[in-house]
Amino acid sequence: MTDVLTPSQIRVPGTARSKDDAIAEAGQILVEAGAVDPDYIDSMYEREKSVSTYMGNYLAIPHGTNESKHAIKRSALSVVKYDTAIEWDGNDVRFVLGVAGYEGGHLDVLSKVARVFADDAEVDKLLGAQSADAVLELLDSVNAT
Repeated sequence: MTDVLTPSQIRVPGTARSKDDAIAEAGQILVEAGAVDPDYIDSMYEREKSVSTYMGNYLAIPHGTNESKHAIKRSALSVVKYDTAIEWDGNDVRFVLGVAGYEGGHLDVLSKVARVFADDAEVDKLLGAQSADAVLELLDSVNAT
């Protein structure tokens, strides 16, 4: 089984300066990882139009719609950490995690991510992480089966 998150799927720091650009950045990482087809990014925008994916604690988790399941090749996560907060529906976001869940695999990944980001001490560690490897070390629970 392939890991859901690898160092190549983490950007520290990200380059986007807007919500739309951040969605594209997170989605493109999933495309480059071979986890999704390029049209999955369009479905990430569609999802965002219907409901904000801002979760609190500087975290947004853009993901595709139910209609985009055909574009997912495997479960994967992309992580982009921003040095400067991005405005996301009136909230500051420093972490954008793109999610692709193959055959419902996103639910397990999302629950593991939620546990990390619910812990303020873990979020502080992530804010201090200066490399993809440091971020992966803190989020490696997503790869546990």
